[in-house]
Amino acid sequence: MKATFAQQVFNQHLTLVSRAVASRPVQPVLANILVEALEDRVRLTGYDLDLGIVTEFPAQVDQAGSLLLPARLLGDIVSRLPNLDINLKAQEDGQATLECGAAAYQIRGMNAEEYPPLPELPEEQSLLLGVKEFLEGIGLTLFAAATDESKQILTGVHLKTLGESLEFATTDGHRLALMSTVLPEGVNLDLTIPGRALRELERILAASPAEGFLAKFDRTQILFTVGDQTLTSRIIEGQYPNYGPLFPKKFIRHVTVDRKELISVLERIAVLASQKNNIVRMELTEDSMTLAVDAPDVGSGREQVNIQLTGDALTIAFNVKYLMDPLKALSALEIQLNLNGPVDPVVLKPVDGSACQYLIMPVHLRGA
Repeated sequence: MKATFAQQVFNQHLTLVSRAVASRPVQPVLANILVEALEDRVRLTGYDLDLGIVTEFPAQVDQAGSLLLPARLLGDIVSRLPNLDINLKAQEDGQATLECGAAAYQIRGMNAEEYPPLPELPEEQSLLLGVKEFLEGIGLTLFAAATDESKQILTGVHLKTLGESLEFATTDGHRLALMSTVLPEGVNLDLTIPGRALRELERILAASPAEGFLAKFDRTQILFTVGDQTLTSRIIEGQYPNYGPLFPKKFIRHVTVDRKELISVLERIAVLASQKNNIVRMELTEDSMTLAVDAPDVGSGREQVNIQLTGDALTIAFNVKYLMDPLKALSALEIQLNLNGPVDPVVLKPVDGSACQYLIMPVHLRGA
């Protein structure tokens, strides 16, 4: 192998695929990145058997070839090289040489044939998705996925087609985020993708000039193609919870409030709430919302926000993080809280009519 390419470009693509290399791989070969010099480009692959990322970039290739190079060592060296062209040479015995300006490094590689192949998926099960719409779906829901691996099905985002729309749903058992977007073509989709894979896809999509991208899938794997980059991920096994019936059919209280003002107040009151299980008490009256925290041995705090309330006054409590996360994800000027009693699920929606909603379980107040 013999190829020449820019250090800055190589480092950018190397950083991307390194995200799919496990820090403690189940097989030693998976600690490596597959480097392939093709006719006029270089392809890099990182894979940990769950998540795979492949990327390509233009290069001057004098001799085609492939080898495996240790991901961490290669990344540490390349990121510190000067912003000049890199000459990569590899011998049949796996010895690789990196030359960049006055720098020259030799790295012991491995035979590319030892690397496990990434899944290949059939064209029959494919779906064209809009970049803007998919990014919005991830941004408005992913934060509500569980982080506890013991509830693995809840650590992902559930994607489901409903007629001409694609629904994104996440829950960690205490809150639920739901968003739907228009689907360009009707293909049946009902699967759960790991949150980690979607965070990496989010980075790829955010940096891409493309307006659309392709998803191919079967019962166990899904593959996304965005320009010269590909991300493949396993699909989480198991039945996702039936979240539809969780949303109350009617509400007896409705609160409209300025989103940015509420965020500001919550961020300040959260300083004290963090000293007491992150719980904040919300007192609703006809035209005001009072947020209060009493943290013994630390202090107390109260803030008031102007609101419009339809229905009777109410005192209710929440985990302050569960309130702030959807507020920060949204862009609407005003939001609406739909409530019943002090222990009933609350649904938060943007007033602008966006197709997203958030169900939040309140915290039971002692003595209430």
